[in-house]
Amino acid sequence: MKFGTKAIHAGVHPDPETGAIMTPIYQTSTYVQRSPGDHKGYEYSRTHNPTRTQLQNAVAALENGKHGLAFASGMAAIDVIIKLLQPGDEVISTNDLYGGSYRIFTKVFANYGIKFHFVPMHDMAAVEAAVTEKTRLIWVETPTNPLLNVIDIAAASAVAKKAGALLVVDNTFSTPYLQTPLDLGADMVMHSLTKYMGGHSDVVMGAIVVQDDELHERLRFLQNACGGTPGPQDCFLVLRGLKTLHIRMQRHCENGRAVAEYLKAHPKVEKVFWPGFSDHPNHEVAARQMRDFGGMISFVLKGDKQEDAVAVLEKLELFTLAESLGGVESLSGHPATMTHASIPAEERRKAGLSDSLIRLSVGIEDIDDLLEDLRQAIG
Repeated sequence: MKFGTKAIHAGVHPDPETGAIMTPIYQTSTYVQRSPGDHKGYEYSRTHNPTRTQLQNAVAALENGKHGLAFASGMAAIDVIIKLLQPGDEVISTNDLYGGSYRIFTKVFANYGIKFHFVPMHDMAAVEAAVTEKTRLIWVETPTNPLLNVIDIAAASAVAKKAGALLVVDNTFSTPYLQTPLDLGADMVMHSLTKYMGGHSDVVMGAIVVQDDELHERLRFLQNACGGTPGPQDCFLVLRGLKTLHIRMQRHCENGRAVAEYLKAHPKVEKVFWPGFSDHPNHEVAARQMRDFGGMISFVLKGDKQEDAVAVLEKLELFTLAESLGGVESLSGHPATMTHASIPAEERRKAGLSDSLIRLSVGIEDIDDLLEDLRQAIG
């Protein structure tokens, strides 16, 4: 089954009670039992809910996985993954990482005896050098947020397997439309469904997809025991979003390419971060493991001054200044003071994230209007 067909049909089925073609919102907390312990597979909605079940099945199908698990946010999904570990275990992650992931790693789980190593993962030799006998998890984000570095998933899988560690790939920026990490050797795929998968900036949710039955059972236990599950209304909204994922992503990629090329040719722009350029570090890896290069772009103005970046952000009109990404509307952001403010300034600069960096989530509007907005804002 091709991706567009899967996006509309896989993992879901008409309501057996009424024949409703769209998955109903099962707005219930509990379910009738015929006799104690004798039920239809549903007993309490933290544990199972029919709307959530179909969403989990749909996301798993799109990622070419066997099991899907949905959570109340991407952070709730990350929380459960790290809870697979024990005090003394070590994690290797990229030094160019989403600020929320960095925060939960260093401010929460580091307090429980889990050690985190942040390395430039686009250089696989740096990953191998960070492996110790205590390495239990390798955390990949590719393309990275916000510098759009590309990490070789298959190579990271080989390092993880040699170390006896699990490989997790945060696939939020790419979605399964652009890459399917399980096919490249990942053990887990994690998503903020809030972003492209939902696609309409109207829901907050996360997900994990796996192949292994035992790993799924461990994660499912934590999902239920810790309780970070989404409500059925939110699950319904993401299910609706998935049905147009392939169409939206195609337009995000087309517009993203046009914006990246415009910015690269602009005399006031110093550097553009976008994996589709042939001179982008690891472009060859991106071309091999991705089907296109997405709609996320970061850039720095000449002079590298924060006040110049702020001035551009304040002038942009269609590129709305707001947190998040991946919606149908274009968004702009200043990572140093917004999405990545929780990372110490010294660590941000060490990773190459300057205070003047602007991040764009290119939406699906008419490209001529988006380019005109950039022209009037940058000058």
